[in-house]
Amino acid sequence: MGTKLRKEILSKVKEFYKIKDKEKFVPGKTLINYAGRVYDEKELINLIDASLDFWLTTGRYALEFEKKLAYFLKIKYCLLTNSGSSANLLAVSALTSPLLKEKRLKPGDEVITTACGFPTTLNPILQNNLVPVFIDINLGTYDIQVDKIEKAITKKTKAIFVAHTLGNPFNLDKILKLADKYGLWLLEDNCDALGSRYKGKYTGTFGHISTASFYPAHHITMGEGGAVLTNDPLLKKIILSFRDWGRDCFCEPGHDNTCGKRFSQQFGELPPGYDHKYVYSHIGYNLKVTDMQAAIGCAQLEKLPGFIEARKNNFTALYNHLRKYNKFLVLPEATENSEPSWFGFPILVKQGVPFSRSDIVNYLEKNRIATRMLFGGNLTKQPAYLKSKYRVSGGLKNTDLVMNNLFWIGVYPGLTEEKIDYIEKIFKQFFNLQEKR
Repeated sequence: MGTKLRKEILSKVKEFYKIKDKEKFVPGKTLINYAGRVYDEKELINLIDASLDFWLTTGRYALEFEKKLAYFLKIKYCLLTNSGSSANLLAVSALTSPLLKEKRLKPGDEVITTACGFPTTLNPILQNNLVPVFIDINLGTYDIQVDKIEKAITKKTKAIFVAHTLGNPFNLDKILKLADKYGLWLLEDNCDALGSRYKGKYTGTFGHISTASFYPAHHITMGEGGAVLTNDPLLKKIILSFRDWGRDCFCEPGHDNTCGKRFSQQFGELPPGYDHKYVYSHIGYNLKVTDMQAAIGCAQLEKLPGFIEARKNNFTALYNHLRKYNKFLVLPEATENSEPSWFGFPILVKQGVPFSRSDIVNYLEKNRIATRMLFGGNLTKQPAYLKSKYRVSGGLKNTDLVMNNLFWIGVYPGLTEEKIDYIEKIFKQFFNLQEKR
């Protein structure tokens, strides 16, 4: 009876989606967002199906998603967490584990990164009492200047943690060589780059640990959600512990004695035979995802190849239109040897042109085209970090230029051909106005 009723409920969900009001695009009135959810009845069916189980915490859908994303990226281990920010926190925290012995990160150790980006790449470095070392970025690609990294390395340098900016891979060849030469950990913040490739291989599979985000703005969504990925079984064990309260036990929620030694071991200064489910080997968190979120993610994951293709096509359409204005704008360029799954379309207003970033951004926003800055701009200028301990190597000239002159617009799969045409029309109107000045 229960199985039959469940099928009826899920059938009704499908019917509901079909009659649900769909947005009709009205040029100049409907907001063209920079990103957003793209879904159909499959996500709703999965969500309701998971809710009927009423498992609530990590469960069958989470396990399915972890296996399928790992298979898609061709990486051994995928561990779901509640956000991309938590994924970054777990990635850095994992490297402080005593299980890594002389390779563990300790307070005062340095981590090379950039000041141009999203704060949650930087925050875990500071939260673990490490010292970020900021290196400038390249204009056009907006990735770290790899040629300046080696000069910034000291005896205190222990890791490199950088993002593939707006989906554009950083120069992995050069950074991997430096990481190998100096024995450094490499962490890839792949939150904006799911589906990007470098030399034919997916980003997020090169470093010791990588991260992903499934916030609604990203390549696929669970609403909230993220993942930590690695090929290293020890790192996987450590990340799992930090994610699940810091516990030593690796049993899935609702399962006991997977190892068969629950009451027969001795840890720390605990009495022999103390319940392994309540042994803690790290000072961890509870950063698990719910199965309802993972259920949505499973349906989204099936759409990922199409989403990646749509982002590339939208990027190309915008580029082909905007390149006629290259005397005013610096347009984005893919890193050499890469095939980006673009998160957005960055546009840098050149210095000395007869308008400012504010002028063009305000014009676009007035005409219902959403824009965004390149996240925190120069993070060292942000109020949260004014008193933080960090080091700058070689200056941040380009980072400051991006902070003052760059914005980006969306390329996400929800942009129809009609919306792309309207965006192109508004850009044309703006530049026609400049010529009449």
